[in-house]
Amino acid sequence: MKKNSIKARALTGAINKTIDYIEKDPDARILRVLNLMQRLDPESWKGSIAYLRKALRDPEDNWNIFVHKIIRDVDKPIVKRMVTNALINASVFGTPRQMECKEKYGCSIPWAILMDPTSACNLHCKGCWAAEYDRADSLSCDVLDRIIREGKELGVYAYLFSGGEPLMRKKDLIRLAETHQDCAFLAFTNGGLVDAGFAKELRRVGNFTLAFSVEGFREETDMRRGRGCYDAVMRGMDLLREERVPFGFSTCYHSQNTETVGSDAYIDHMIEKGCLFGWYFTYIPIGKDAAPELMVSPEQRAYMYRRMRELRSTKPIFVMDFWNDGEYVNGCIAGGKSYLHINAAGEVEPCAFIHYSNVNIKDVSLIEALQSPLFAQYNARQPFNGNHLRPCPLLDNPEALKEMVRASGARSTDMLAPEDVSDLCAKTEEAAKEWAPVADALWEKSQEEKTAAEGLRRNA
Repeated sequence: MKKNSIKARALTGAINKTIDYIEKDPDARILRVLNLMQRLDPESWKGSIAYLRKALRDPEDNWNIFVHKIIRDVDKPIVKRMVTNALINASVFGTPRQMECKEKYGCSIPWAILMDPTSACNLHCKGCWAAEYDRADSLSCDVLDRIIREGKELGVYAYLFSGGEPLMRKKDLIRLAETHQDCAFLAFTNGGLVDAGFAKELRRVGNFTLAFSVEGFREETDMRRGRGCYDAVMRGMDLLREERVPFGFSTCYHSQNTETVGSDAYIDHMIEKGCLFGWYFTYIPIGKDAAPELMVSPEQRAYMYRRMRELRSTKPIFVMDFWNDGEYVNGCIAGGKSYLHINAAGEVEPCAFIHYSNVNIKDVSLIEALQSPLFAQYNARQPFNGNHLRPCPLLDNPEALKEMVRASGARSTDMLAPEDVSDLCAKTEEAAKEWAPVADALWEKSQEEKTAAEGLRRNA
């Protein structure tokens, strides 16, 4: 541990000096740093250096614009903290530790942990899965801190907060970020509780940012979230931009807003507001108040699949679709493979959208939760489909989820109206059947393009 600490300080110092060096003349000096990295470690950077060099030499390239946007718009101490936590803690030390623990404990070890500090919320959005939880639930500061400390022992340095509205506990979350400066924190928020004081606190701690939940423009956002919610998000974004704190957006796309949130007009608006990233989630009908009519059609899902790839090639923002990008992460990322969810009652769930569990974090350690029967089922069965554009055990392979819940003896964690897994999966079975042929055609084309690209690289 002491050896790692010394190495971390040395690497952090080197990163800080490099950022200071680049800031004085980004156009020329970023390329010099890339050249140095290639000379020091040519194998690790083989392939990516050429792409980065090409992008950074073209002032019109979207990734060139993106890099300059970070240098220009984000507070430099925050940039240093972001790079240190991402490259040193999460990658240099975290990834090898995760691999060691996976072998040692015989279970998946996640890259990130999603937690609900509270189930309380200032909104009641139509179709929100979090609305199904008991609003009196919360995780104590001691429990949250213990999860993070146990996570770091396993190599986990990324922690996300959802809810409820996590900023109902914003003072506690700031203290956690302050205590664990070696970790990266992000909260999904409706923006209603973001004020100037909190924006300043985010800048001060430097390792905590926000993803604002927004469903399109004013009409689409307020339709699900209530009047005034869109304006609250816009105000929150303005406050963070003024403080030079990085932030992004989180959008649920459904049958009534897909074409809007996938449009150039929408993404350009998010970029103009200052967003550096955008997370897209598709609507899933969970809970007694679910609205199956909000599920997207196969055509809408295919539209979002294509748009993600177009946006990443043309816009200075990093966007990701947690279903349609399954091909980049070998299918489903839940069940501890890349992340897990702990709700406000302490129930450890494989996913924020899979409300079943065998254990409560208040009664077990984090590693014991990862070894629990439902997580073992996930570990043994992933990926759930050879076509990684059909990654989800609920949305795309509902039979798999039914089998895992029954085999593990997991119970429903919905405290208002416990839902039998058969009833839950019945809502998605038809959608899974309709998506399958569309996804198979997209997957076949994707694999052909990948094979062709690999052939070109070999012959280059």
